Amino acid sequence: MKRLFRSFGLLALLGILTFSSCVSHKKMLLLKDAQMVNNTTSIEYQNERSLSYKIQPGDNLYIRAINIIDEKNTDALNGEGARSNYMSSDASIYLNSYTVNKDGYIDYPLIGLVEVKNLTVEQAKYKLEEQLSRYVKETALMVKLSNFDLTIIGEVQRPGKYRVYQSEINLFEALSLAGNLSSFAKTSNVKLIRRTDNGSEIITLNLGKADILSSPYYYLKPNDILYVEPLKLKRWGFTTFPYSTVFSILSLGVTIYTLVYRITGND
Repeated sequence: MKRLFRSFGLLALLGILTFSSCVSHKKMLLLKDAQMVNNTTSIEYQNERSLSYKIQPGDNLYIRAINIIDEKNTDALNGEGARSNYMSSDASIYLNSYTVNKDGYIDYPLIGLVEVKNLTVEQAKYKLEEQLSRYVKETALMVKLSNFDLTIIGEVQRPGKYRVYQSEINLFEALSLAGNLSSFAKTSNVKLIRRTDNGSEIITLNLGKADILSSPYYYLKPNDILYVEPLKLKRWGFTTFPYSTVFSILSLGVTIYTLVYRITGND
């Protein structure tokens, strides 16, 4: 009986160690191939693409006019009640935004239709100010993209839809919004789903490779979707492995073995 309990305890311990080490530490590393060069860890990865997002049909532009000389013109351009709603909530920003139509135009007061497709937000601002100056003097515009949303799903701590309050965001910044990767994230197979003129494009990204920093997909665009695929271990059900039950059985086995040892007096 002594050998039986010893064998049972050894098998239970080996089982716990096996399952608790299912996820390889190497699989969890990001940028793991960034090696030291000339005894330094400073490595530069070029990313020469333009970081400025180009406005597309379906985007929403939040535009606010500012004229310190003539407040009546400001109110007329911003719309009725715009002053009271100014930056009060995401909903009010959206409701006071201008939607880019399918042909790439917005309909702005006094000016009428203005084509903004494929312009950066800054370029659209200057174009609107230039055309508006023909009708209203000394008026500046504040133009922001009001629909920079990202959806992050899969093996992250907090999957969901996130609104970005900055002009640019990269992959790692986006993942930090979702609380970083989970323990079962497959870093070598992250799917980026991006809207295109013809539908949607699916790009597979390997976050374990350092050259991701030079990828044209390193910086995200509005309405991008990130899907972090799970490791096969999770699909096999190891995330629900009953560790507490195994520990309880092991503890019970040790207790029974101790009692039997004391009663029988066997070593």
